[in-house]
Amino acid sequence: MMAVTSACKDGGMKMQMDNGKYVRYTPEQVEALERLYHECPKPSSMRRQQLIRECPILSNIEPKQIKVWFQNRRCREKQRKEASRLQTVNRKLTAMNKLLMEENDRLQKQVSQLVYENSYFRQQTQNTNLATTDTSCESVVTSGQHHLTPQHPPRDASPAGLLSIAEETLAEFLSKATGTAVEWVQMPGMKPGPDSIGIVAISHGCTGVAARACGLVGLEPTRVAEILKDRPSWFRNCRSVDVLNVLSTGNGGTIELLYMQLYAPTTLAPARDFWLLRYTSVLEDGSLVVCERSLNNTQNGPSMPPVQNFVRAEMLPSGYLIRPCEGGGSIIHIVDHMDLEPWSVPEVLRPLYESSTLLAQKTTMAALRNLRQISQEVSQPNAAGWGRRPAALRGLSQRLSKGFNEAVNGFTDEGWSILESDGVDDVTLLVNSSPGKMGANLYANGVPSMSNAVLCAKASMLLQNVPPAILLRFLREHRSEWADRSIDAYSAAAIKPGPCGLLGSRAGSFGDQVILPLAHTIEHEEFMEVIKIENMGHYREDMIMPAADIFLLQLCSGVDENSVGTCAELVFAPIDASFSDDGPILPSGFRIIPLDSRMDAPSPNRTLDLASALEVGPAGSRASGDNAGHSGNTKSVMTIAFQFAFEIHLQDNVASMARQYVRSIIASVQRVALALSPSRFGSNSGFRPPPGTPEAQTLAGWICQSYRCYLGGDLLKSEGSESILKSLWHHSDAILCCSLKALPVFTFANQAGLDMLETTLVALQDITLEKIFDDNGRKTLFSEFPQIMQQGFMCLQGGICMSSMGRPISYERAVAWKVLNEEETAHCICFMFINWSFV
Repeated sequence: MMAVTSACKDGGMKMQMDNGKYVRYTPEQVEALERLYHECPKPSSMRRQQLIRECPILSNIEPKQIKVWFQNRRCREKQRKEASRLQTVNRKLTAMNKLLMEENDRLQKQVSQLVYENSYFRQQTQNTNLATTDTSCESVVTSGQHHLTPQHPPRDASPAGLLSIAEETLAEFLSKATGTAVEWVQMPGMKPGPDSIGIVAISHGCTGVAARACGLVGLEPTRVAEILKDRPSWFRNCRSVDVLNVLSTGNGGTIELLYMQLYAPTTLAPARDFWLLRYTSVLEDGSLVVCERSLNNTQNGPSMPPVQNFVRAEMLPSGYLIRPCEGGGSIIHIVDHMDLEPWSVPEVLRPLYESSTLLAQKTTMAALRNLRQISQEVSQPNAAGWGRRPAALRGLSQRLSKGFNEAVNGFTDEGWSILESDGVDDVTLLVNSSPGKMGANLYANGVPSMSNAVLCAKASMLLQNVPPAILLRFLREHRSEWADRSIDAYSAAAIKPGPCGLLGSRAGSFGDQVILPLAHTIEHEEFMEVIKIENMGHYREDMIMPAADIFLLQLCSGVDENSVGTCAELVFAPIDASFSDDGPILPSGFRIIPLDSRMDAPSPNRTLDLASALEVGPAGSRASGDNAGHSGNTKSVMTIAFQFAFEIHLQDNVASMARQYVRSIIASVQRVALALSPSRFGSNSGFRPPPGTPEAQTLAGWICQSYRCYLGGDLLKSEGSESILKSLWHHSDAILCCSLKALPVFTFANQAGLDMLETTLVALQDITLEKIFDDNGRKTLFSEFPQIMQQGFMCLQGGICMSSMGRPISYERAVAWKVLNEEETAHCICFMFINWSFV
């Protein structure tokens, strides 16, 4: 018997004999082993023996030797993958280091420029007379703007004139991308690093709004340019880009004349359009440049007449500098610089058009994220967990966004017309009797639906002191708070009634909803899911539809956003059970955009921190702390748009229903926004609890005092009057209070309690005590509940309870005690779940 090990040298396989000599595997043997390895990298003993029987060329090799060969083959494969990963990381770090060095050089140039201008300014102030008479100096120092570009004589629309404009655009763009033409400041919350999206900056003090980003993508420069030029494929606010003319230049470049339209983000403002020149060229160092600028009358170039319902905005020199990266991929510099004509919107909305942060979030960073997403799809074509093709998911999300934007804007050239108001103009109604024009395919599997028209009800409202992320997250997780199930059923049935089918797989409970297994990340902090709403068979009498489960395709973004200026969106559309990628979609939903130009935005978890929200000083003002800076008067605008497919003879009924439905949603949103607003707890008048309930600080004192009375210990380590509520709020165990009603409902919970029940303070009162226990838990609870009222407390053994979303929770033990008020009468029952965790 020979002892055999295997080794690899120059790709060949060897067997080591007892006498120290090596015998190579033959190429045929290696081929047979490799073939099995690709089929099964870790074959069982039986499979290895089968291989020997099926391949006579391996008959002289013992099974043990085959086993060792596979072990070594797996080891080499792992080493190769690790080496490849390290090389990729090293290339990325090298490229990032190059980017940071270039950024450092640019900042040094900017510092030198500022020092020079400061010196020049001092000299001018010391020589006032000379400063007022000397007009020959070309460098004019202004607030927030360095050198003013001298005015060039008008050009004509000839190729030579357009090339002159293109070359000037290229020079100005490069000075912004890599020079000091604009003073850039780092985007708040964006820190450069190998895992970050890139280096993101916004302008300070320049004309209009501007943003810049530098990043690495694993795509070749030509592919990057191709993707970025197709702006409607990644920029959600872009309605269309039409190429009206293309000219080739003598230096190998291309000049294009473009007409671009952007959607308005809200119903309160008109849409924007641009008349652009785009110049694509290759620099001497091999870098690819795509730069753009608006064409205007001062350049005497070709013109585009004004378009109805659009405000002509200006794009200042912007574009993309794309350089090949050593080892593959590209280093990209993106500059977006626009003047969005804020004068054309109400003053309260002007921050939407004057915020460089918003431009960076919606445009500049969106371009980088889209490139990174496509790069990941290319590098990992068979990545697990997608469920559907990544490109198909991105296409669905794009269709949802586009359909919602079309509903918000309601362009006449898409077939929309306004219906007469009922005298109260808070909700606008539009009807489209030719939905094919707007891309709404009301056919499924070649069969026309019962509906032949679309009605849209839309409105916008201003919100005070409500973080958009918090409000939108509540709307998504607690649909029953604002939605009408019968309206959902009508919308679903109007698209295409049908039985449950492909989507009806295993799913988890979600209150009155069920999340079906489509949820996947589309982009950074954006996800898509399918929800199923159980049909209870209750409909409006004037719109009876057949009973069917309700399916909604839902796209959500901005619910976990910490950075400033981020728009939070929830867009959904009814679909039938056998939904396909090209199925009919009529999106509805919510869009919430902050209107504050401040850099520091509150954390999405801000209003869930009840303790910090309730800290009120002696004069009634908010206590100082980490969140004190966010107690100011913040504003945001919410846009609501709902679409309904219907038969044209039902227009009056559907219009009345839609108007009342959106008004009811507005009322629900106002109620929820008021409850979520920190001002509800931290205003000058202090905390105003619901009628018949104590202040939170008082309730916290009752809870701790009653615990000490009945259980003989201290619930909190420190019970100072100023910190008792905060300590209770941050207690590690889940503490919940329920009412003393026949059907007890929860009235208060600390942060751990809200986390355990997966709910919010607003929705807490919709949860009854019996809902969180299983059958055994309910029997135990009801049998021992009288004990609490008699002796004041009871202890429960460990068990299982349920969150509001149906997730099982295990706890080591639980304690319940009676909470007494100042009159020594029972106010509520308090439960404390110790060492709980999700199962």
